[in-house]
Amino acid sequence: MARSGLAGAARVARWADAALGPGGDSATADGKATLSEATAERAARDLGLTPAQVRADWDTARLAGLVEVHGDSARPGWRLRAWNRDDSAVLRGWVALFDAWSLAHPEPEEHEPAAVAEVVSAMPQVLSFLQLSAGPVPVEQLLDLLEQRVTELRTARCEIPYGPQPEPAAEPEPTDAPLAPLLDWALRALASVGALTYGDGQATLTPLGSWAVWVKLEQICVAAQSPAGNIEQGAEDMLRGCAQLRPNAARAEYRAWLAARPVGSAVTELLGAARGEDALLRGLAFEALRVVGAPAEPDVRAVLDEPTLRPYALLWLAEHDGADPEDAHEVLTREEATWLWVDTAAAVADHGEAPLLVRHLESAVQPTVPMLLDEVRAVGHPRTVQVLVALAAAHPDPALAKAVRRAAFQVHTGGS
Repeated sequence: MARSGLAGAARVARWADAALGPGGDSATADGKATLSEATAERAARDLGLTPAQVRADWDTARLAGLVEVHGDSARPGWRLRAWNRDDSAVLRGWVALFDAWSLAHPEPEEHEPAAVAEVVSAMPQVLSFLQLSAGPVPVEQLLDLLEQRVTELRTARCEIPYGPQPEPAAEPEPTDAPLAPLLDWALRALASVGALTYGDGQATLTPLGSWAVWVKLEQICVAAQSPAGNIEQGAEDMLRGCAQLRPNAARAEYRAWLAARPVGSAVTELLGAARGEDALLRGLAFEALRVVGAPAEPDVRAVLDEPTLRPYALLWLAEHDGADPEDAHEVLTREEATWLWVDTAAAVADHGEAPLLVRHLESAVQPTVPMLLDEVRAVGHPRTVQVLVALAAAHPDPALAKAVRRAAFQVHTGGS
């Protein structure tokens, strides 16, 4: 179902990979993520689609992580590279689209932004109810649940802390905003990404939507396969096999893998895996390089001018030179530290559990969330939208989640 639902997005992403390589036409307009008119028309001719269909599939490809935009150029995401051989990459791409449902199908402009944010914050409870119901649920019943949840959110915001308080915010509280049109929008948006079917006054989760909600409810992670046989694997597959191991067990596996091949070729393989689109493998590759030690230093130093690898290389070199691992981050500039924070968050969003992503907030160098969001937007990491959407979906604080969603929308649309 995920492959079928994302087939159009994958087709456009593959077209972009083949047709918009280095030296080719610019993919986007004005440095934003929207396809340029010429590129959309060219893709439409080549694929037998309309420009509107191409733009819709392009937008889906970006939200699903199949394509990444860098200024005026685009490149395939790691999920597209793994599409034909890795079912988990396909499912993770669909879950990324599922988390971004409110961006995939923007709300009508006439609704108050605060009311929209409340509905988005309340929808996980609606989806959980649909999942537990295991069948069609009347929209009236979902509306009652939504109204209850929104009331709870508003009540929680009315808690008055001790001490002098600032003047109330100018933004009006949507106490009388009708929720039925917003529920209709939310259900249509979730239907557009394949999470549910909606019609005849009822909504039903699709098998794929039910699976995704169940995974989120139970916080299930796919267990790593047995490490047996990793020694014969290439660096990328070896690192994937070690992804769920405890640190000591992973280091033992790295040592065994390194012992079975020449150090030079092993270091080359590990750096090659680190250059891929999967941020988890990037971090694991440098963990394996820590096991290599001194023989890897010239190769690690040689990648300092590669922006994707530079923060990892700087930390590796600092630790190699004797810095305490807890203090090694001091060698990074603020921008490098922020880029690394987004890259690590991408790894957590792709491979970890929601609570880990929430706790990852504490590791940011910025003292406040607004400062973090401003600097994350400025650093230009290609996974910024997916990371912010995943963080907003995971965070239990409605106000913070709303701010993160707003930042994701601004990055997504190229706004400010």
